[in-house]
Amino acid sequence: MAEVEEQGRNLSEESTDESEEEDTEEEPKLKYERLTNGVTEILQKDAASCMTVHDKFLALGTHFGKVYLLDIQGNVTQKFEISPVKINQISLDESGDHVGICSEDGKVQVFGLYTREGFHENFDCPIKVVALHPQFSKSNNKQFVTGGNKLLLYERNWLNRWKTSVLHEGEGNITNVKWRANLIAWANNVGVKIYDISSKQRITNVLRDNTNLRPDMYPCSLCWKDNTTLIIGWGSSVKICVVKERDPTEMRDLPSRYVEIVSAFETEFFISGLAPLADQLVTLYYVKDSSEHMEEEFRTRPRLDIIQSLPEGCEEISSDALTVRNFQENQCRDYRLEHSEGESLFYIISPKDIVVAKERDQDDHIDWLLEKKKYEEALMAAEISFRNIKRHDVQKIGMAYINHLVERGDYDAAARKCQKVLGKNMDLWENEVYRFKTIGQLKAISQYLPRGDLRLRPAIYEMILHEFLKTDYEGFATLIREWPGELYNNMAIVQAVNEHLKKDPTNSMLLTTLAELYTYDQRYDRALEIYLKLRHKDVYQLIHKHNLFSAIKDKIVLLMDFDKEKAVDMLLDNDDKISMDKVVEELKDRPELLHVYLHKLFKRDHHKGQKYHERQISLYAEYDRPNLLPFLRESMHCPLEKALEICQQRHFVEETVFLLSRMGNCRRALQMIMEELADVDKAIEFAKEQDDRELWDDLISYSIDKPPFITGLLNNIGTHVDPILLIHRIKEGMEIPNLRDSLVKILQDYNLQILLREGCKKILVADSLSLLQRMHRTQKRGVRVDEENICESCHTPILPSDTAQAFGVVVFHCRHMFHKECLPSPGNVPGIQYCNICSAKRRGPGSGILEMKK
Repeated sequence: MAEVEEQGRNLSEESTDESEEEDTEEEPKLKYERLTNGVTEILQKDAASCMTVHDKFLALGTHFGKVYLLDIQGNVTQKFEISPVKINQISLDESGDHVGICSEDGKVQVFGLYTREGFHENFDCPIKVVALHPQFSKSNNKQFVTGGNKLLLYERNWLNRWKTSVLHEGEGNITNVKWRANLIAWANNVGVKIYDISSKQRITNVLRDNTNLRPDMYPCSLCWKDNTTLIIGWGSSVKICVVKERDPTEMRDLPSRYVEIVSAFETEFFISGLAPLADQLVTLYYVKDSSEHMEEEFRTRPRLDIIQSLPEGCEEISSDALTVRNFQENQCRDYRLEHSEGESLFYIISPKDIVVAKERDQDDHIDWLLEKKKYEEALMAAEISFRNIKRHDVQKIGMAYINHLVERGDYDAAARKCQKVLGKNMDLWENEVYRFKTIGQLKAISQYLPRGDLRLRPAIYEMILHEFLKTDYEGFATLIREWPGELYNNMAIVQAVNEHLKKDPTNSMLLTTLAELYTYDQRYDRALEIYLKLRHKDVYQLIHKHNLFSAIKDKIVLLMDFDKEKAVDMLLDNDDKISMDKVVEELKDRPELLHVYLHKLFKRDHHKGQKYHERQISLYAEYDRPNLLPFLRESMHCPLEKALEICQQRHFVEETVFLLSRMGNCRRALQMIMEELADVDKAIEFAKEQDDRELWDDLISYSIDKPPFITGLLNNIGTHVDPILLIHRIKEGMEIPNLRDSLVKILQDYNLQILLREGCKKILVADSLSLLQRMHRTQKRGVRVDEENICESCHTPILPSDTAQAFGVVVFHCRHMFHKECLPSPGNVPGIQYCNICSAKRRGPGSGILEMKK
């Protein structure tokens, strides 16, 4: 709902109902401004009666019989004194070179704006309408129509005279006429007719619906949407008519064209004007409302609506009530709606006011969004259409959005928008930072500050860090981790942190942050000390990243205390930087840590730390006995005597047994197993490992008076020693547990051995036969001898150059070849010769012979 202001801008929110204004949030489709300049002065002294719009200019007729040509800003360019009474209608051709004017006193003038040619006629009745042929400028289209009590067509013939034809009469005054291409539409008291100028036929008659309304008070509105579509508005009724070509088979005596009403609907108010807008319709309404609840100043304001026509009705798209001057005194016939086809401009003409309605552009859309405080949508619209907007700047809209968020208290959102809006403008960034400092919200903007190639002054970053250091240690630590060290003066921040540590020296968060600052400053030794003091997990990463191995040579114990596994792995992986001897030296007073280091070293390489194997024996015995025996088994460098001494001192029986057996004292080892461990299974296993007949005799001798041991021997001895030896030595009458089962097992083991031997024999015989057959087939094959082969004795070609002469060649199965005369005499066995080369293998692959004679 809009009031058109003198300044040229429509205030579209003024409404007849305040509650309606509060509820509506729809954006208006049109914007309004008054036509001012010369028009204002004209309408102060006179009143507008009609107006015609051309793409180049406007033509305004007044009640005092004057016609003004205006530019689109309302400035007067020409003035014509036509009549002392009201100008009823002005018509222009498409070129804008000719104008037709009619007045209430019956005068009709048609003349060229830039030529002297013209038509002047006075009628004895008021002439209400005039319309020029759209192509009037062309010599063969010098036609126009006038309408009073009848519709007359004027045509100029070849003698340059005007010929008059009556197109229609007898149905009252002609109130409106519109000419488009070859079609003339006019309205009288009965209805609307359409005349085809090319076929000289009237093709339709559309009757008016509401005959109760006076035609002079509620005149018909006509508008051509295109060359074949006519829009009729009369009273509260709208009809959309389409002129179509008739099928030739249906013509008979009918016109070649006919009209189809494609849409018809009723409106809420009375129609004063119509104009097309793409596929929609712009309607000017006269509102006749005498509701008691409505104040006098808001009654009967005209409305400009955009509607969408439907086959059986219409849909309202937008509606604006216009407060034009003296609207309280106007009637339906006092309003007119004209439009410019070149642009979407609509002119609302009333006696004392002319208002221009325009489609809203992107700038207007942004204005409305800003007015409704929809800043985010406004910013998005400006970014999308930044090439098309003229009055707005994307950054200024963004700044308005930021200001709005700050005023609303949404500081985080405001700071987040700074990143997008401020972009690379460092001055704006600094201004915003100081503003956020003023309102105590530096924390909100800190995470969005530029930190890449474009940066603010170091003082800005330092100011924010000091703010965090005062109030939020955790936030301070986060910024130090996220911000590159080049953004600020590192030494100044280190000094500030140290000042805070004087008050709270054990604060782990501050200490960690200080270590990070030292790291940025490449003072890695100071950072390493703090990390070790705090047992921080990043200490190993720091050492590797900055190659600080020289700095940790005297801190190995601290590293081991923190995490033995990681420390040892690091030391072993970098033994070229920290020698093994240095590590052992540092850990000599911490044998438990030394053992961990040497144990992992031994696991990686059994020979690398061989000089420490003697020391490792006591370390394993003290801290890791389960790994002592595996160490003794795998080490080739530990002194056995020293190891035996330690194991005997600590009564490590299993380790002592292993050492005794390794030193060759197997009897003593077996004795310890039997006496100390009393484990016949281990004793038998030990005897099997040594595979010594004397050990078996000792084991039998020791076990002969111990029935449980005898049972164990009977169950396991069968595959290693003849069981009869044991059975013969068992005393008569001795009770042996499970003797029967043991004897059965001995017999089963014996049978199994027999079966295995027979199976192996069969396999051996079959394999021998198969290999013999293969060798026989191989030796039966011929051997190719050609000129490339040489004698292995004289190293000359094996075949003579003249093969016609007699020659002899000997070829062994090993593929060595000799001239017969080059072979030595046969050996002890007559008729058998051996290859000289392979003779070391006596009766090897060269034992056979092939002889070639010719």
